[in-house]
Amino acid sequence: MFEEVSLGAPQHAPGFVMWRVVHRYQRAMDAALRDLDLTHLQFVTLALVAWLGREGGAGTQADIARMGDIHPMQVSLMLKALQAKGMVHRQTAKGAGPAKQVHVTAAGLKALRGAMPRAIDVQRTLFGPAGLPGGELLRMLNAIDAEA
Repeated sequence: MFEEVSLGAPQHAPGFVMWRVVHRYQRAMDAALRDLDLTHLQFVTLALVAWLGREGGAGTQADIARMGDIHPMQVSLMLKALQAKGMVHRQTAKGAGPAKQVHVTAAGLKALRGAMPRAIDVQRTLFGPAGLPGGELLRMLNAIDAEA
């Protein structure tokens, strides 16, 4: 039975190869961000908060989870960690029930300014020209993401 459904080798399975690449990327990001006291997921969460907060706005935990396709409980844990580091501030949103608006603090912006060039370097190193805006890898990943 296995022989009938096998792709012949793990490297012929896109899911397996993607699994390996994603984990290599996460390890490289964690290493690049370590001395900034950020994990990859904390960086992503902080960047999403900043993106949602551009032009003076603010997002909620649910907005962050939706935008990043991250489980809400994981977002909650990341926000608690970032708040403990003084990188985000959460306050109850007016008229939004228990929802809290999340804002990046000055310390969070400083961390992002240090982290963003490192994240870009990791992406350039790992993905090369194919991962740049307009590159084939990014185009294909965006197409797959749009189908989800």
